[in-house]
Amino acid sequence: MSRLKEEYYNKIRKELLKEGKYPNIMAVPNLEKIVLNVGVGAATTDGDAIEEVVEILTLISGQKPLINKAKKAISSFKVREGMEIGVSVTLRGERMWDFFDKLVNVVFPRTKDFRGLSPQSFDGAGNYSIGIEDHTVFPEIDVNNTRRIRSMQATLVNTAKDDKSAKMFLDKFDFPFIKDVN
Repeated sequence: MSRLKEEYYNKIRKELLKEGKYPNIMAVPNLEKIVLNVGVGAATTDGDAIEEVVEILTLISGQKPLINKAKKAISSFKVREGMEIGVSVTLRGERMWDFFDKLVNVVFPRTKDFRGLSPQSFDGAGNYSIGIEDHTVFPEIDVNNTRRIRSMQATLVNTAKDDKSAKMFLDKFDFPFIKDVN
């Protein structure tokens, strides 16, 4: 069992039950899934860009990602309908908890000039989105073999009903929010 998952079930869930005044243990927020997404704009001109991003996300997440195709043509971006333009992966279960542990305890501390994450990035339903500008902060990536720095988006989807509950949930894991912003 993942270290953070074990900590959640043994300690954090009970603390949240008391602090959040939830009616029962099943109403306490829980991490549901983590979605990693990379848009590959270079795929319109570089045929190898999609394969490179698939390889990167496979290393980072530990599972094979899905290649996303354009739903409609946009001529100003040189995109045709059905063209491969992005890569995404959805993590659940043990892989999700392992990635969450790696994100909080390895990736954020390794990020250059990291000052914390904005608590304003919740979507109103308790989900939190993070933009990661440099994929080389992940320990699985060999910087010497990197052709291009890729950015990605990670969305933490949880069972919280509102942003306040979700923030309280993430705070229990020492999520690195900026302290002086409400």
